[in-house]
Amino acid sequence: MAMTASDVTGTPRKPEGKHKAMAVCFVLGLGSLVSWNSMLTIGDYYYKLFPTQRIFTYSNRSFLSFLKKYHPSRVLTLVYQPFAIITMIILAYYESKINTRLRNLAGFALFFASTFLVLVLDLATSGKGGIGPYIGICLLAACFGIADAHVEGGMVGDLSFMCPEFIQSYLAGLAASGALTSLLRVLTKVAFEKSHNGLRKGALLFFGISTFVEFLCIILYAIYFTKLPIVKYYRSKAALEGSKTVSADLKAAGIQTMTIDQGGYDTKQEARLSNKQLFLQNLDYAADLFLIYVATLSIFPGFLYENTGLHQLGTWYPIVLIAMYNVVDLIARYIPLVPWLKLESRKGLLIAVLSRFFLIPAFYFTAKYGDQGWMILLVSFLGLTNGYLTVCVLTVAPRGYKGPEQNALGNLLVLCLLSGIFAGVSLDWLWLIGHDSF
Repeated sequence: MAMTASDVTGTPRKPEGKHKAMAVCFVLGLGSLVSWNSMLTIGDYYYKLFPTQRIFTYSNRSFLSFLKKYHPSRVLTLVYQPFAIITMIILAYYESKINTRLRNLAGFALFFASTFLVLVLDLATSGKGGIGPYIGICLLAACFGIADAHVEGGMVGDLSFMCPEFIQSYLAGLAASGALTSLLRVLTKVAFEKSHNGLRKGALLFFGISTFVEFLCIILYAIYFTKLPIVKYYRSKAALEGSKTVSADLKAAGIQTMTIDQGGYDTKQEARLSNKQLFLQNLDYAADLFLIYVATLSIFPGFLYENTGLHQLGTWYPIVLIAMYNVVDLIARYIPLVPWLKLESRKGLLIAVLSRFFLIPAFYFTAKYGDQGWMILLVSFLGLTNGYLTVCVLTVAPRGYKGPEQNALGNLLVLCLLSGIFAGVSLDWLWLIGHDSF
């Protein structure tokens, strides 16, 4: 049923609450990835539980040797992505007909339930490894992927017709989830390193905190965010431009909408560019996001856990590398807030994105011949360029379109981002060619 926004209570002429909305966007971004990043960051715990050794013993050693290994950091990421992409394709296709409020709340609820079940699974098995718990962890990773597609696509689409600072804050929250889990990993390793089952205690603490964050996101999005004056203003504006996806959020905020039968609605407002037209007009931005994450995920996190060798830092080495990436990625997402540091040229963005592929041979030769200082520097640069370029693309691309088109474009760009992640984690397996652990 087509709708327009007719605010019987009065849409604010001078919207207030911008900084509050930015803070909420940051927390919602944090909740969109904190559970998944927790699973990645406690990789050392899963490598202890599920080492890269044989799962089954066969008399014929040549039989599907790649199935004999756990490779948790690689397998969990590879399981996560297909579910995220398939779900995102469906949601992007039907974006204009989907209730955004229900979509985002369903995503955060699934994150909450899945994160809680990770805790339950570990407690129920008393922290034991084996094929059964491993399959359970993989299934929950798939649930994280489905939840991510609901939330990340829904939030980026929703924020695309609001001010760019909201998307920037949300994307910073995504990066902050990695930085937070890395910081917690360092603290828990220090606190529990010498205690019995120290890795497990740290992992349980991780998922306990993540469960709380997901619950907080449900409350913030359902009750607080939708009632902020500036959010109501942008959603009302999008509704006037023909968006049907915001009606439930407007109703929750106390704003009445009018149907065509009630009069006063200009059906011409429904006219908008198709998804195909939007994609073709923004093909370079779509390629940017795809290639950014192909380069990043072909290195992070699998290569950092399994292919960087042994160094003076010992068991701290992969933890420090993951932490440096996450912290610098977070810092980089604030750089575009400085106008003269923000890269807005379409050609410039594409050149910068393509240049990142020189990092792949750089990582190879550094792992083979360099010391840990050079590797830390390279990982920091990987995080810097990842965060900076992501924010530049997603804040520049929606300009010039009306609300429904911006929402659709946001979903399409997230689909390209997730496709890049899937391609990257698939290519990450190439690092194992020629290794006995493949």
